[in-house]
Amino acid sequence: MFFSGISGFIRSKKIRCSAVVVAGGSAERFGSDKIMAPLMETPVLAYSLMVFNACEYVTEIVVVAAPGKIEEIAELCDDYNIQKVTKVVVGGATRAESALSGVSETSSSSNLIAIHDGARPLVTQEVVKSAIECAFHHKAAVAAVPARDTVKIVPSKTVLSTPKRSQVYSVQTPQVFEPNIIKGALTDALMKELPITDDASAVEALGFNVFLSQGSEENIKLTTPLDMKLAETILLSRRR
Repeated sequence: MFFSGISGFIRSKKIRCSAVVVAGGSAERFGSDKIMAPLMETPVLAYSLMVFNACEYVTEIVVVAAPGKIEEIAELCDDYNIQKVTKVVVGGATRAESALSGVSETSSSSNLIAIHDGARPLVTQEVVKSAIECAFHHKAAVAAVPARDTVKIVPSKTVLSTPKRSQVYSVQTPQVFEPNIIKGALTDALMKELPITDDASAVEALGFNVFLSQGSEENIKLTTPLDMKLAETILLSRRR
């Protein structure tokens, strides 16, 4: 089910990927500014920025920030020597608006755009590279892992159906696309006011195939304070 890699093909081509890190969420369920919250004494946002900064395929990073956070994020980049950040821009009222704000500011020389949630600090080089390589071959890719729980389809208060768990995946970020595809998809989603929950949904709505790359069980999204405790446990395990 997952993209298996094309190392020989990749070496014969030049990948130039712009990374857009969306860091402008409201954090209502978290209760505070999770993006700048300290995780093992390091701001949450710094972790994913350092991973993209070190990736050989990434040529630039555009950070999408909440209003009033631009200067603070610029200082964070200086503090952690994140040299590939070229712009920090203000996001919009929705995920689609924020993502489009970021991808619209990427370099025209890039042949891929990776979009990542700043609230996923535990993403690894392996997950990032897998998604980028998959998109380079297939035009659209998302990091994902098989669903661990049985999923129910519930349009109202009663269960309509139960899809086979073997066919259900939990989608993560990064999500990587050819520039024209993602720019057109996000623009179309906003014009039609589509209720998309991730960037791949907008691409799917245009009829493009989206392929899966290998995600990680550790690539969690920080949504509640409990997630922060889990992230600390994962980081401690990695350090051991």
